[in-house]
Amino acid sequence: MATAATATICSLDNYLVQPDHSMDDRIASARAELGHRLTILGHHYQRDEVIRHADFRGDSYRLSKIASQAESSYIVFCGVHFMAESADVLSRPAQQVILPDLSAGCSMADMAEIGQVEDCWEQLVRAGLTNDQGDGITPITYMNSTAAIKAFCGRRDGLVCTSSNAAGAFNWAYAKTPKALFLPDQHLGRNTAYAMGIPLSEMAVWDPYQIMGGQTPERLRRARVILWKGHCSVHQRFLPEHVDRIRQQHPDIHVIAHPECRWEVCQKADSLGSTDQIIKTVSKAPAGAKFAVGTEIHLINRLAKENPDKMIVTLDNSGCLCTTMFRISPQHLCWALENLVEGNVVNRISVKQEDKHWARVALDRMLEIQ
Repeated sequence: MATAATATICSLDNYLVQPDHSMDDRIASARAELGHRLTILGHHYQRDEVIRHADFRGDSYRLSKIASQAESSYIVFCGVHFMAESADVLSRPAQQVILPDLSAGCSMADMAEIGQVEDCWEQLVRAGLTNDQGDGITPITYMNSTAAIKAFCGRRDGLVCTSSNAAGAFNWAYAKTPKALFLPDQHLGRNTAYAMGIPLSEMAVWDPYQIMGGQTPERLRRARVILWKGHCSVHQRFLPEHVDRIRQQHPDIHVIAHPECRWEVCQKADSLGSTDQIIKTVSKAPAGAKFAVGTEIHLINRLAKENPDKMIVTLDNSGCLCTTMFRISPQHLCWALENLVEGNVVNRISVKQEDKHWARVALDRMLEIQ
């Protein structure tokens, strides 16, 4: 939940009518005024006009670690709601986390509501597949989930993962239980498990809108991993035919896809990688290398600008934009910072204490695995 500011120096509406470039000097001035009291975190999918003001940029995994180590009083997270929640969970009591626009959410995170997940678990318990403590199934939630879902996993001896360490999370889970419940992204779960040697026949998709997830008890007993029926609206747009088309146009191109893409796309790709892994792969490649990248368009365009000696294009030229991440604008950032200068904390993200404790348990487990 977010707390309202006690006062504002100016209506947000007055900021939103200003052009992007007019915010740069004001943001710089506010940052200088706040000094060491402020840390700005920027996710890779942010637009250039915002991320250039970040003290640190990265994927959700890297930014989570930075948030846990930050010494500043204010953490302004240029990302989406679940990321700011995780920063609040990992923060110290004296720190405050701010999301410049409260409308910056995540459609994937919204696909797993805590009531649905608790109902799923109750049905799995009644089917004899686990008990309430998670002795038969280890719940794993992707970073792209609410603090309530992370807390759910923490209470039941589960953990959080990112696309960078999902395989480590599965290995951690299978060391203690024969099954895993992976939510909310079915594609990351499927691609990770398949790469570890688990066949598709030992995976079942849980549809929260159907009784028993649309599965029979026998099918669930056979499954080593139960995948929540959720997805990223950006990465699901990439299709196998996009891979075929780009290879026809450029036979020598290297196709690299984010593991949130469909299994069929990932099977056709040359390699898979989280956002940080994609950046490292492209940056380390020799001059003249060609890449078709299956991920968010702002990251791809930034990679192309930063690597002018290489050919870097999107896997789908219609341009896959994360519209919720795009909601964070220079105007929102400036508004939040100038309020902090005046002593007003706007758009604070504060996770309730019980959820914070158990989400921290799950996140700490994530930070410990490779």
